[in-house]
This record gives sequence, structure tokens and C-alpha cells, in this order.
Amino acid sequence: MTQDNDTSRGEGLRLIVGGDDAGYRYKEAVRRQLEEDPRVASVADVGVSADESVPYPSVAIEAAERIARGEADRAVLICGTGLGVAISANKVRGIRAVTAHDSFSVERSILSNDAHVLCLGERVIGEQLALRLVGEWIGYTFDPASPSREKVAVLDEYEGRPAGPRSGDAAAEDAAAGGVAASVSDASDAEGARS
Repeated sequence: MTQDNDTSRGEGLRLIVGGDDAGYRYKEAVRRQLEEDPRVASVADVGVSADESVPYPSVAIEAAERIARGEADRAVLICGTGLGVAISANKVRGIRAVTAHDSFSVERSILSNDAHVLCLGERVIGEQLALRLVGEWIGYTFDPASPSREKVAVLDEYEGRPAGPRSGDAAAEDAAAGGVAASVSDASDAEGARS
């Protein structure tokens, strides 16, 4: 599944693209556009290739884990609807993935939610709109001094760690922290104690 075709060129965003067979055509178009964008330092392609059929969760989780490990800044994932890859990427601790098919949602995904992953549906929007939305999305930067920071911090606290790339082995960190299940349980216990 992992193609790892990484094109690097200095400063800028380190991006990942990926998709299943239902998102292959747009994934390729997005990859080509990002490789030409001067705001982008590198593009890693985690699949699929033209002759491959890999379940979308495998592609999305691979991309999200790379972000969580600090190997990339953001990812663009594409499947038929953009929903399956978003659900899958959100299973990786610390990752915020969104499906957005309009300019306002794309803007707010970064400015209000500090999203790491933009998910698109090849069967939902046209190719030119998808390319435009990706171009807009990489132009936004989350302001950690914004009022939205408090809301994002609630998610980080719920998961038991700060946002952003993690160093070292993510699985070992999850195990040491008791995993997401322990964080959920601890949060429920704390809420019950306050009631």
C-alpha cells in the first residue's frame, strides 16, 4: 500500500496524500498540484496506486500515524465520499480530520479547529473544486492565540496530551498513557466526581 513517493524541497508544509481506489483520480491530481506549490516542502503519497485496491481505513490510518509521529504536518485524503477516510484518520490519537466540500468549512477547519487532515469525496464534488479547496486549505494557519485555542485544548485534554506531532514511538506513548480508552474512562470518572 505505502508508495512513499516523497518529493522534498526545503521550507514549507510537509504533506501526505492518500486515497482508496474510489479516490485515486483526485488523489493523483491533488498530488501533482501540491508538488508544484511553492508553499509545500514535500509530498508523500501513501497510496493507492492505479492497480491497487486497499481498504480506505488502511490508507487513512497510515497517513494519520505519520502526522502523529511528526513525519508530516498535514494530509489530504480522498475516498468516494470523504467520510470513511475522515472517520478512519480520527481513530488515531491526537488527529483531527475533517470532511469539507466548501470554502467556508475548509477555512474553519484550520482557523477554528486546527485540523491535520482534509478529507474529500471524489463522488461528491468536481475535480476543479477539490483542487481549489486543497489550495485554500494549505494557505491557512491556526493561530494559537485565537479564542478557538480553548476549544481545541478541550479535545487535547480529553485525549490526555497536547496537539501536534509526537516524537518517538506513538504506540509506546499510547500504551504508557493507557491509550484512548483509559483517557475516556478517566475523563468520565472526573466528570462523575464533579457532579
